[in-house]
Parts: sequence; structure tokens; C-alpha cells
Amino acid sequence: MDVEELRDLLATYPGTRMLEANGDHFAVYDPDGTIPPAQQRPWATFVTSNAYDDGSDLDRPGVYRLNLGLPKDLAAAVADPDADLTTLDVVMPHPDYGRLGFVCVLNPTSSWPRVRELIDAAYAKATRT
Repeated sequence: MDVEELRDLLATYPGTRMLEANGDHFAVYDPDGTIPPAQQRPWATFVTSNAYDDGSDLDRPGVYRLNLGLPKDLAAAVADPDADLTTLDVVMPHPDYGRLGFVCVLNPTSSWPRVRELIDAAYAKATRT
């Protein structure tokens, strides 16, 4: 899945607004479009450069990192805590926000079926009241 396809997929989730900054994309659950920018919290993001951190070496050609905010127990169950942060196609804790329940995966391919389920779980977490 390339970044355009991923952006289009995330945009299909009801109430989701896709925001972009510097080539990075942020899926924010804001069904009414009324959440002030300072309070917007993305449930999924994907980044394409080392602008936010350099742990994943995202300046490699064609590499992006999908980040998902999950319930902490699910994140702990699915993320490989020993994975090298530069490895492609492995679900691992986010380099900065793993302790908060965020996981990430670089260029998901064979992991896509599981990652697709995790996208649904991140959206469900974002929309629960």
C-alpha cells in the first residue's frame, strides 16, 4: 500500500478529517469539524521523513511509518518490543509514544491483514465515548 492509498483508506472512516503538514498525514476524529487545532489528537498518522524523530530512518526512499493509537493492552499484545525501529513490515511500539499505546509499522506489506485490523481498532478507540 502506498501513501496515497493509505490516505484514501483512512479518509473513509466516518467523522475523520485528514490533515497534512510537510508531507505527513494525520487522521483526526472530528465529525463536526469543531475541535480546535490545539485539541486535535490523531488516531492514525503516517509520516514520510525524519521531521519528528529519526529513529525509523524515514529519509530512505519510499519508506513511510504508519502510527496507530491503540488501547494499551492491545498495543502491548501486538507490538514486538525487540524490533529494530528501522525494520520494514513489523508492528512495533512507536519510538516516542509506545508507552501511550501507539504502535507503528514501516511500509506494511505481508503484515497488512493484521495492520488493517489494527486500523479498525485505532478508529474504534478514537470514536468511543
